[in-house]
Amino acid sequence: MAKNLESKCKLCRRAGEKLFLKGDRCTSPKCAMIKKNYPPGIHGAGAFSKVSEYGKQLAQKQKIKRIYGVSEKQFKKHFEDAQKQKGIVGDNLITRLEMRFDNVIYRLGFAKSRTHARQLVGHDHFLVNGKKFNIPSACLKVNDLISIKPYKAKKNYFKELESIKKKDQDTPSWILFNASNMEGKIVAKPTKDEVGAKLDVQDVIEFYSR
Repeated sequence: MAKNLESKCKLCRRAGEKLFLKGDRCTSPKCAMIKKNYPPGIHGAGAFSKVSEYGKQLAQKQKIKRIYGVSEKQFKKHFEDAQKQKGIVGDNLITRLEMRFDNVIYRLGFAKSRTHARQLVGHDHFLVNGKKFNIPSACLKVNDLISIKPYKAKKNYFKELESIKKKDQDTPSWILFNASNMEGKIVAKPTKDEVGAKLDVQDVIEFYSR
């Protein structure tokens, strides 16, 4: 996958809102959206331009793509697969993105950001249904059980994380988290209302329908 090497803070500033791409920094006073709440660039602070309908649709597509950290090719593939499924295309798209393995690890609180989650997955820290699984882009299913590899769980990172997670079990309703075993089970399909960000998926549909 081609990496976007642009500053993550600039991506948030360009979107005009926090996309929570840098973990704890996004909730601290150091967040760029607090210090520089305007688009990046030399004319960012005073620039104003009327956004066309196409520009609005493109911006929404880019926003969702950046939130989940996927490439253009991956995002389009998710959209095409969402079209083939039964139901509302926009809901199907968000469900697919939310059920990516890296996003599930992030939602479980095992990683501070989706970028961090991809690193942990790629380094073989987790099991799915008791089996080795290290593909960040893979879409999980309802009833899949996600756990930390036993010998990985002994590392300081996960030991410290365990004490934090037992105090704060802030996980979405579609994931059942077991604090004692540090395991998560997908019990339902997520909906766009549970994403925690304002997403206009209809703009994405119209973008690809042009």
